[in-house]
Amino acid sequence: MESERNDRISGEGAYEDRRVPSRRIADELRERIRRGDYPPGFKLPSERNLAADFSTARNTATAALSILQKEGLVDRKHGSGWYVRTHRPLLRLGSNRYSHALREQTGLSPFRAEVQKQGRTARVDCTSIAPSRPPEVVADRLGVDPDSESVIRRENWYYADDEPVQAGVTYIPLEVAGDSVLATSANMGKGSLYARFKDRGYDLTRVREEICARMPTPEEAERLQMSGGVPVLVVLHTGIDQNNKPFEVTEFVMRADTNALDYNMPIED
Repeated sequence: MESERNDRISGEGAYEDRRVPSRRIADELRERIRRGDYPPGFKLPSERNLAADFSTARNTATAALSILQKEGLVDRKHGSGWYVRTHRPLLRLGSNRYSHALREQTGLSPFRAEVQKQGRTARVDCTSIAPSRPPEVVADRLGVDPDSESVIRRENWYYADDEPVQAGVTYIPLEVAGDSVLATSANMGKGSLYARFKDRGYDLTRVREEICARMPTPEEAERLQMSGGVPVLVVLHTGIDQNNKPFEVTEFVMRADTNALDYNMPIED
C-alpha cells in the first residue's frame, strides 16, 4: 500500500507541494468538474486509469474519489463506476403548494401536485399510522400533552421518478383526527390530507415552516439512498386553521442534494 507522502519538485526556485497524493488528485478532479470538463452525469476515469494518470497507487485514487463523494460532487454506482453527480432539484413551491385552488383543480396532495407540475412522477408510501407520544417540539406547537399518546402519528416516504427525496412524519391531535381516515387509512381520497381536515372543520389558512440543516441519521441515509457527506434539510411545518389554531405538525426530512426551497412571500407591514 502506497503511503500518503508529500510530493516535491526540486531545483532552482523549487516548489514544494505539501498535499498528500489523494488530496492532490481530488483537487484536480474538483477543478475539472468546476470548469465543466466533467459535466453532470459524466463517468469519471476508472480508479486504475486515475492511478496511472497520476503515477500513484489505485487505493490512493480511490481515496481521492471518496473525498469528492463526501463533498457531494460524485456518486459511486457499484459495478459501473464513478459519476459526476447530476443535480435536478425538486422544488418545494412554498408560495402555492397549499393553495385551495390548486387542491380543487388537481385533487392531489401538495407533494403530488408540485411533483406533477415539474414533469415528474410522484409516489408516496405510508408506512405507519398509530397513536403516539409527540416529541416536545411538536407538543409545544400543538398544545398537547407530550407524556401521553395525544396524537396520531403518520409516517410517509416520498419519491419522485422512484427516487427517494424526503420523509415526512405528521402529527395530528386525537381530537382533530377522531375516528376518521386521518387516524385509520393511508388512502385520503380526492384532495388528500387537507381536504379531510377541511371535512372535519379545520381549513388550512396559514402555515409556519421552520427550516434547518443537519447530517442524516444512519437510517435516513440508508432509506433515502444518500451518498456520504450530503446533509438533509429539516422543515418543521405547522398547519393553522381559520381560528388561528394549529391543528397538525409535519416534520419533513429532505435530501439536500435533490430538493430546493422556493418561497414567494408578501412583506408584512
